[in-house]
Amino acid sequence: MMSTPQALLKAMFSAAIEAAQPSHCVPPHLPAVPKGRLIVIGAGKASAAMAQAVERHWPGPLSGLVVTRYGYAVPCQRIEIAEAAHPVPDAAGMEAARRILALVSNLSADDTVLCLISGGGSSLLALPLDGVTLEDKQALNRALLVSGASIGEMNCVRRHLSAIKGGRLAAACFPAKVVTLAISDVPGDKLGDIASGPTVGDATTCDDALAIVRRYGISLPDSIRAVLESGRGESVKPEDPRLANTHTTLIATPQMALEAAAAVARAAGVTPYILGDSLEGEAREVGKVMAGMAQQVARRGQPFATPCVLLSGGETTVTVRGHGRGGRNVEFLLALGIALDGEPNVFALAGDTDGVDGQEDIAGAVLAPDTLQRAWSLGIKPRDSLDDNDGHGFFQALGDAVITGPTLTNVNDFRAILIR
Repeated sequence: MMSTPQALLKAMFSAAIEAAQPSHCVPPHLPAVPKGRLIVIGAGKASAAMAQAVERHWPGPLSGLVVTRYGYAVPCQRIEIAEAAHPVPDAAGMEAARRILALVSNLSADDTVLCLISGGGSSLLALPLDGVTLEDKQALNRALLVSGASIGEMNCVRRHLSAIKGGRLAAACFPAKVVTLAISDVPGDKLGDIASGPTVGDATTCDDALAIVRRYGISLPDSIRAVLESGRGESVKPEDPRLANTHTTLIATPQMALEAAAAVARAAGVTPYILGDSLEGEAREVGKVMAGMAQQVARRGQPFATPCVLLSGGETTVTVRGHGRGGRNVEFLLALGIALDGEPNVFALAGDTDGVDGQEDIAGAVLAPDTLQRAWSLGIKPRDSLDDNDGHGFFQALGDAVITGPTLTNVNDFRAILIR
């Protein structure tokens, strides 16, 4: 085993991130050289790094534009890199979306559009339908982010208010061939939920979006309500003939990242168990459940013998009711720690593989058996921090935050519970 449990956990997290790097994942999936032009477009936290990988391995001429999160740009020579805001869209993302639509207009059947999609694209590729303002969409995004809605539910609403998502971008490329390379950051790797599926047909409806808004008690401005109730926001459906010449490949997934982490654990003499790559639910409730499992392993050797590590991915949610900054990974970890109550020989790390947990430029944190005791010694009450949704403040005060900086990829959350 590595020098400390924390070092092993961080090595597994690093391996998970490395496995999803575009430099590894993009080159094997590039399309054939077309008779006409190759236009490269894309959106997401990994899109700039994906564009760089395309440039370095493409044998012929190309041009294009991708949009990524502020701070996530990397140098490209022929593909323009735009930056915009995440998780709440801004005017820069709206302008980039307009320009991307313009780039793919008036193409021929001899042309190929290579679309590079990764997590974060829903915010970065923001182009409201006519009649909906950017301010309306910003307010709705903020409400959805703190509502407790799942990523699938949030993206269903977003698809029906967009001029570019829900298959509309692929429809705009017709009759050109569309090849989408996607890095998945969503539970179940559902193509329509990665960046809200700009090149994928969408079977959900405006009525589905309205039902989600009602479910979470979100008030809508008149402009958005009119779009949804009239059906004017209907997305492009899977059977639409304009999508006949489109193809999507998942080039990196949460499962691949978990398997890379598992390999690091095995090399250190620790048996890994992947519990699932698409776990959802309230972060604090998932933390309680995972604590019960870890205690059974630690105390009873059931269902797994020690040393072992329980690995999982997916995307939990946080319903923000306090004054803290949220962050589903740190909320999970704080709830886990409270439920474990100092259980000996149990350590954990939870982090977002894009380096951003919630709206913070902090990936996550690490937990040890002495975490609660150290907090109390500083006058910090763990339960109060959890009630205030202040996991970030809690772990930062202890010096246990995990900060990676921009990872240039995104395959969702990573959770590892190490039991010695």
